[in-house]
Amino acid sequence: MSSAARSFVEQADHDAWSMPLDKINVADAMLFKNDAMWPYFERLRKEDPVHYCAEHEFGPYWSITKYNDIMKVDSNHQVFSSEPAITIVDPPEDFKLPMFIAMDQPKHDAQRKVVTPAVSPMNLERLEPIIRERAGRILDSLPRGEDFDWVDKVSIELTTMTLATLFDFPWEDRRKLTYWSDIATANPKSSNFVSHEHRRAQLMECVQYFTQLWNERVNAEPKSDLISMLAHGESTRNMDRMEYLGNLVLLIVGGNDTTRNTITGSVLALNQNPDQYDKLRANPDLIPSMVSETIRWQTPLAHMRRRATQDIEFGGKLIREGDKVVMWYVSGNRDEEVIENPNAYIIDRPRPRQHLSFGFGIHRCVGNRLAELQLRVIWEEILARFPRIEVVGEPVRVASSFVKGYEHLPVRIPN
Repeated sequence: MSSAARSFVEQADHDAWSMPLDKINVADAMLFKNDAMWPYFERLRKEDPVHYCAEHEFGPYWSITKYNDIMKVDSNHQVFSSEPAITIVDPPEDFKLPMFIAMDQPKHDAQRKVVTPAVSPMNLERLEPIIRERAGRILDSLPRGEDFDWVDKVSIELTTMTLATLFDFPWEDRRKLTYWSDIATANPKSSNFVSHEHRRAQLMECVQYFTQLWNERVNAEPKSDLISMLAHGESTRNMDRMEYLGNLVLLIVGGNDTTRNTITGSVLALNQNPDQYDKLRANPDLIPSMVSETIRWQTPLAHMRRRATQDIEFGGKLIREGDKVVMWYVSGNRDEEVIENPNAYIIDRPRPRQHLSFGFGIHRCVGNRLAELQLRVIWEEILARFPRIEVVGEPVRVASSFVKGYEHLPVRIPN
């Protein structure tokens, strides 16, 4: 860790326990960039689990930080609405992107049902050998004995290939999906952020590209790719341009960012916990359990946001109608009252799937089984090839309080 990063983390650890509670703002992107948010969440869980932040660049908001409280909010969609957005950032009035995860029933259920067959057990069974062959090809192409970026060479490549298959997207342009995913979630502190105008222009290029694919498929027989499903689905075939873009962004980010950051997180976590790496190498049957533990430990999407539809007393506080309510999955997954020794990475936990990373209730991640499949397959193929993957430098994290991920992770595979 650089001296500047170390200084930031030390200052954050001091501030988290010394500043007045009402001044704490856990949505600061730089806390996540420096992996320095943990003491803030620990203090809130202990002292103020339903916390009000009155001053923030995106307006006041409530933080829900404990596991069981998050489940209560996530499952009460009558009182806690997903509209108009799922992140702490309000969409600009002139550039709103409706998407089914940010809709309430019944429209949410109708649109979600259209794309669910893409990740059905039958389709995952069909996809598994395809993912395995690609994972093997990616791993066999990696250099030995020299440093390379795991994020670019493996995590992005595998998830983008899978996403391109789900969309039946032109193969030679598949990295556009990665780019649009990064642009869609960028904020002014992100390394790839240019301007709000640039972001809009790139997303309009995205919907223009996908509109051409839509036009091809709406006039053809229905197929099993996501674009064809949307084009022929009863509740999605009449979407306007912005709603189409919104659902594309949802599917691209959901199918790309989360899995790619957990693949990277798995390599980092095993290196930070070499006893667990040894345990995995000695018993590859632990891979499914390791995958679930990594998804909890990483929590690739740090939060989801809701809006109160009425005044409600919650956790001894009065949440007013219209207030933003942010469920911090990243904090709930470290709640010591629910998960034993939650800050430790333990690949053979008794209940490894006890986590909030996929959400809860009607908005639970539609592609959760696909994410687990990709992680399981890549690690089965890794253990069949390499005795160890060594992290050789500090990870470069994303500056975001929403996407908890990595820009780069330098690694080396020993000769």
